[in-house]
Amino acid sequence: MSGHPARSRRTTERKGDVRERAILDTCEALLADKGYDAMTVGDIAQGAGITRGALYFYFGSKHEVVTALVARTVEHLWERSRATARHDEPRAAVATAMRRTVELWNAHGTVMRTAIDLSLTVPEIGELWSHTADLFIEAITAVLERAGVPAGTEPQQASAMARALCWMIERTFYHASRESLDKLPEAAATCEHIWLISAGLSG
Repeated sequence: MSGHPARSRRTTERKGDVRERAILDTCEALLADKGYDAMTVGDIAQGAGITRGALYFYFGSKHEVVTALVARTVEHLWERSRATARHDEPRAAVATAMRRTVELWNAHGTVMRTAIDLSLTVPEIGELWSHTADLFIEAITAVLERAGVPAGTEPQQASAMARALCWMIERTFYHASRESLDKLPEAAATCEHIWLISAGLSG
């Protein structure tokens, strides 16, 4: 049996990956330009240079396209949360986490705001965002514990403090991003300051 069909499938998958990426890139641009409610499947297909029928080969609805876009974006978030958790020195870990958070909100703020807006009404997006938050909470917990905060879930212990810090950071960046990208460094500096105080590293 020849290997030609397998090679053909791999080629098709590569083409499909390129087309899927074009659909998601177009969706992200349209979210920034028109917003979720005004954007249509026709808009996405036209922007990606394909027919509506071709788009439906990859995604069944606008909702599915946006969910896939959120999934792609949170993969970057997961990578950064893991990097933060691995960093040895707490001060450097906090600074790195905030710098990367600014980079992500600069690059994908529209998608992240959309994910937050839809997380309560679209279960798939809610699960993705909740999982992302859990990973960040784990990373922040690790940093706090390395700084000497006691482990545990009591109010003054690392896990509980990390959960509050995570949601504070999310909401602070959400509002800063809506106002202006220029506000993101200020948001990061404030969150970093509060995180360092929480870790007992502000002195």
